[in-house]
Amino acid sequence: MNADPAAQLRLLELQALDARLDQIEHKLRTLPQHATIADLESRLTVLRDRIIAAETEATDLQRAQTKADDDVEQVRSRSRRDQELLDSGRVSSAKELENLQHEIASLARRQSELEDVELEVMERLENARSALAGLSAEREQLTADLESATRERDAALAAFDKDREWIAVERSSTLPDVPADLLGLYDKLRADHDGVGAAALHQRRCEGCRMELTPTDLGRIRDAAPDTVLRCEECRRILVRTPESGL
Repeated sequence: MNADPAAQLRLLELQALDARLDQIEHKLRTLPQHATIADLESRLTVLRDRIIAAETEATDLQRAQTKADDDVEQVRSRSRRDQELLDSGRVSSAKELENLQHEIASLARRQSELEDVELEVMERLENARSALAGLSAEREQLTADLESATRERDAALAAFDKDREWIAVERSSTLPDVPADLLGLYDKLRADHDGVGAAALHQRRCEGCRMELTPTDLGRIRDAAPDTVLRCEECRRILVRTPESGL
């Protein structure tokens, strides 16, 4: 394959632009904010389930608290009625008085038991609400962190988009100067060699594989016509001669 030496030099410019574009794409894929966002979203998902469980527990305990309050109030009301009846003097029968006093004593014991239950439920409800408040505060912090990481990622993406737009313009202005057959070979080699299809011969070294050329290869290159498209014998990439080739 033959191509004007100027076109081959333009191919190096194209390779440099493509390399920068590849670097941008790599940076886009490996932005630290991607991992941070994924981690925060995962933690928020787990936290959401914990909050739902905590809310359910608090709701159940609130119902238990209401029931315990009602139970205590019922016993208190009945005890007050019995005490008022006892104090009124309307009960004259010794047997009835004994039964009434016995019931008041039983109600007092029952009230004490229910108040213990009421207190226990109250403490559990307070702990549940405290735990829920802690989880809610954690969610707020994680949400704020997620919003911050998202803004950082979006800012980085916007900056990279500007770089890609500039490269696209430069690439478009370079492509017309590269013959179609040379461009086709370049694209194929780029796909086969980690994004590098063309490399400069710099100080007798291929910049693609970083191997120094043998005297035989150098002699072959010196004897080649200026428009001959050369290939590196080691990596098979297009090898472009420049004033710094050291020939």
